[in-house]
Amino acid sequence: MSHPGWMLIVLGLLIVAAGAAWLFAPSAPWLGRLPGDIVIERPNSRFYFPVMTCILLSLLLSAMMWIVRQFQR
Repeated sequence: MSHPGWMLIVLGLLIVAAGAAWLFAPSAPWLGRLPGDIVIERPNSRFYFPVMTCILLSLLLSAMMWIVRQFQR
């Protein structure tokens, strides 16, 4: 599977998956409000750092890259 066409197919599937996630993100209100996300609210400001959301996205992207590498072999 070292033909460049396979890489284009996998890249296209990843783009479709990203587009679907973007469309359905409003129906997943828990995304960005996971336990472990840091929220500090003051009267005049709010600080928000989504630690667990970043870790979850990192795991998902790592899994996708692992799948892409498996297709390259």
